[in-house]
Amino acid sequence: MALPEQVEPTDPALDEPLAHASALRLTLASPLYRGATLAVFLSALGFSAAAPQIASFLVNELHASLTAAGLFYLTSLTAPVAGFLVGRRSDRTGRRLGLFRVCATAGFVGWVGIAYSTELWMPYVISAVIGAFGGAATSQLFAAVHDELKAHPGPNNDGVVAVVRMALTGGWVVGPVAGSFLAAQTSLRTMLLATAVCTLAQIVPLGALRMAPAVPAEPGDAAQAGHRSPSLRAMVPLLAFTGLYVLVYAGEPIKYAYLPIYMNGQLHLPAGLSGAIIGIQPLVEIVLMPVAVIVARRTGMMQLMVLGAGFGVAANICFAVTGNPVGLFAGQILMGGVWGVFATLGIIVAQRLLPTAVATASAIFMSSTALASALGGAAGGVGAAAVGLPRVFFIPAALALAAVAGLAAIARSTARER
Repeated sequence: MALPEQVEPTDPALDEPLAHASALRLTLASPLYRGATLAVFLSALGFSAAAPQIASFLVNELHASLTAAGLFYLTSLTAPVAGFLVGRRSDRTGRRLGLFRVCATAGFVGWVGIAYSTELWMPYVISAVIGAFGGAATSQLFAAVHDELKAHPGPNNDGVVAVVRMALTGGWVVGPVAGSFLAAQTSLRTMLLATAVCTLAQIVPLGALRMAPAVPAEPGDAAQAGHRSPSLRAMVPLLAFTGLYVLVYAGEPIKYAYLPIYMNGQLHLPAGLSGAIIGIQPLVEIVLMPVAVIVARRTGMMQLMVLGAGFGVAANICFAVTGNPVGLFAGQILMGGVWGVFATLGIIVAQRLLPTAVATASAIFMSSTALASALGGAAGGVGAAAVGLPRVFFIPAALALAAVAGLAAIARSTARER
């Protein structure tokens, strides 16, 4: 059964005349898709501006030790719990955009509270309790987009998700530079307030748009999708896939923590060259995201993700053994391939693995980055102390290799079921 029409209908261009239109044209034609694209860009812009600066804020403004500042990132471990609660509520009520606005407002309150904190304990509590719910806003948007795509099936629907996901990546490209500039020109507290404004501003592109509550895709799913949470057994494939994604993503905090130290402290690369090496990855990622959708239609999504995880193995081996700028550029280009695949297809695969509870699936998958950051931070810290640089990069290579094996097993299982 198709999903009901929106209370405020989308552009009629999304109906049959544009069923085969390009993903970009479909995105621009729909108030929901267009608004979601702008919203996730603003959200990513604000968060990525603050993420590299929060430790400096804790040390410089609240006099935290370096150890205490590092422990702040563990507050993100509450995000999966908050995301699951919000997702479960969303799947029970079907009211995606209402919960999106509530979560965005919670995120705004959280960042304002952190910006005005006067005691060291305050940012930790605010981030763990309020900020965790603020982070669930984006998953609600992806659930709303999924519902609308389900109501308007077409060959380029996956491309619409890719366009929205590209906007999220674009925010992460611009945000760190903008945050550093704003903090340098004003203050760290002002920069955090700007993050709060971006978090709240993500509501604006969607305006007062409302959607009728989502209903189950099939009548037989009504009891599960509309009235109770999915069973643990039903969630096993999603949890397995998310766990493998965590293994792939865990290499990112290790890389961002230790690759700059390696380049500057041991290889003594010029600052401009180091910046170019770091910056090449998101550019490659954005270029490859629409390509990943096209290739996945021919190879299958899970099969392509096996290849993407393999790129992660090769990338980290480059970091560990090459010891020259060419090898580091190669590693970063390969990492761009990793995230060109996973950033585009991950949310689509997650939703398809739990089709009766797409908001729950979206929330669990998107909050997995918090678990990956904690895993990567712990593994990187222990590994750097035990084996040093650059051999620490063999750890994320091993994690990515385990993900290759797991994803290949899922791909084989999926093929057998077909």
